[in-house]
Amino acid sequence: MDLQLEQRLAEQDRKLDKIYVSIEKMRKYFFWTMIITIATIVIPILALIVVIPWFLGVITNAYNIQ
Repeated sequence: MDLQLEQRLAEQDRKLDKIYVSIEKMRKYFFWTMIITIATIVIPILALIVVIPWFLGVITNAYNIQ
C-alpha cells in the first residue's frame, strides 16, 4: 500500500510541476497582452492631446485673414 501511495504522490508532483509551468506561460502571455493593449490605447490618446492643439493652431493661422 505504501508503494502505491508513494507512486501516486510522485505522479501528482509531476503533474503539479507541469501545471505550474503552463500557468506561468499563461501569466506571461496575459501580461504582454495587457501591455500591448494599454499601449495601443494610451499612446494614441496622448498623441491626440499633443496633436489637436497644434493642428487647431495651424488651421486658425491659415484662415486668419487680416
